[in-house]
Amino acid sequence: MTKAKAGLGAGASAMAMMAAIMGTAAMLSLGATAGGAAAAEPAKAQSPWMIRGRALAVVPQESGKVDQVPGSDIKIDNSVVPELDITYFFTPNIAAELILGVTPHNIKGSGSIAGVDVGKAWLLPPTLTLQYHFTDFGPFKPYVGAGINYTVFFNEKAAGGTVTKLDIENSFGAALQVGFDYMLDDHWGVNFDVKKLFLRPDVKLNGGALTGKVDIDPWLIGVGVTYRF
Repeated sequence: MTKAKAGLGAGASAMAMMAAIMGTAAMLSLGATAGGAAAAEPAKAQSPWMIRGRALAVVPQESGKVDQVPGSDIKIDNSVVPELDITYFFTPNIAAELILGVTPHNIKGSGSIAGVDVGKAWLLPPTLTLQYHFTDFGPFKPYVGAGINYTVFFNEKAAGGTVTKLDIENSFGAALQVGFDYMLDDHWGVNFDVKKLFLRPDVKLNGGALTGKVDIDPWLIGVGVTYRF
């Protein structure tokens, strides 16, 4: 009888221990499942908006002429200015970029009119490009783009003397682009960008008494900071 009771007690203890082990295993299994589900959750999608602030060098590759003066040419100096661009990503690879900035330039005669000071003008060259971003290089994210530019010339000032009035017509042009962002984390990065604009406005001097055309065709070389929202 005593042995029977002992056997029953041992069996009950064994069953209780097994139940405890099974309960613990079940809890571990649930925890592992929950952890796996959390790990399987996709990363939070990035905002489609990006902005960059750059120091921009505008380097004209100019040539031009005054129609009434054989052998004449026009020279435009370089300029370095701050610039802002706004980028919107339609997909991880396809984006559109708009750049905003203004640049001042001095204009002088060359060739047969060397030494003639033509004047000064400011340029507002908003440029919209459609870009393809490569995403297979980790934090290094190169891109290429092409688009259109519309340059507004304003605050034109003739130098006086030979040139008493200066008028440069606003002009459309094509734009090509290559660059990269190197992302330091999910939001911040550094940027290097080069654009080539094909910009060829008509020019009037002295109220139209002299006319001409200038192929400015500038390089826009920018270095700056990227922020992805």
